[in-house]
Amino acid sequence: MSEKITITEIAERANTSKTTVSFYLNGKMDKMSEETKKRIEKVIMETNYHPSIAARSLSSKHTHLIGVIIGNITNTFANQIVKGIDDFSRMEHYQLIVGNSNYDFEIEKNYVHRMLSMGVDGFIIQPSRRFSSLTKIIKEKGKEVVFIDSQVSMEDEKWVKTNNYEAVLSLISKYADSQYDEFMMITANPSVLSTRMERVKGFEDALELKKLSWKTKIVDGDIQVEDLQKLIEGELKFGKKTLIFVANCFLLPRVFLAMRNYRNLMPETIGLIGFDNTEWTTLSAPSVTTIVQPAYEEGYQSAKILIDAIEKKAEECPNQILACEIHWHESTL
Repeated sequence: MSEKITITEIAERANTSKTTVSFYLNGKMDKMSEETKKRIEKVIMETNYHPSIAARSLSSKHTHLIGVIIGNITNTFANQIVKGIDDFSRMEHYQLIVGNSNYDFEIEKNYVHRMLSMGVDGFIIQPSRRFSSLTKIIKEKGKEVVFIDSQVSMEDEKWVKTNNYEAVLSLISKYADSQYDEFMMITANPSVLSTRMERVKGFEDALELKKLSWKTKIVDGDIQVEDLQKLIEGELKFGKKTLIFVANCFLLPRVFLAMRNYRNLMPETIGLIGFDNTEWTTLSAPSVTTIVQPAYEEGYQSAKILIDAIEKKAEECPNQILACEIHWHESTL
């Protein structure tokens, strides 16, 4: 029964119009009487009717599906982004299809083509630096795209990001006056994401303005704790106060574990600053100072921008920069 029955038959059995049933299926019931809603609901339950996404797409020109491609879905930052996207999307009766790209261009490309074939109305993407060629494909299909966290271009695109550069510049500048003698940054490959490049630039500019030297250590994203321990031990100098800045949330817990033998020296001799991961950083001993992005708000705003564009309302600013917060803890002076 569920495979054969049509929306027209649902309307006939519920003694209402096809348009009214369509409104019901799309959650647009504000002006619908309780009696009508109950009749439609009763028929749908009796027939076990499940609307075809493809059929609804042909009739309404929208599937109410959003393709979301995240670089690394395993960390808390990404989880909060997706939660924000989903919360607003559900309010507007849209559903998500979520993919994890691992910042790999080929995976991004496969997801884009598969999601387009599924008829998504638009995309929210945390892109790698190579994504620009895929943007053209999406737009040629008449679909909207909003970049989140990172972006492939600041021009002619819709995006939501945080003030990574300014936040790092401001925080490192506070420690560049005299509190620490040496400065080291540990980061994954900055060229993969614009976000990473902004953080690196903020760190280096803060110290260059003070005419101080620093060391930048670029490591593999899957580097092990033991290798980080060797790296850090090889750089620390007796009698020198050192500030270590970890530019990526997924590296921060590994660096913290690698520094287990030096935690009693925090914050007077060794300082540690990281990005995000606020859950464990507040409970650790010592607790860790972090630059925290409003991840949930980023996701929420990106969904608002995308759905606004899909529905051609032109009510949302297409480019938004949100402010990071500093969570001060015991790992720094």
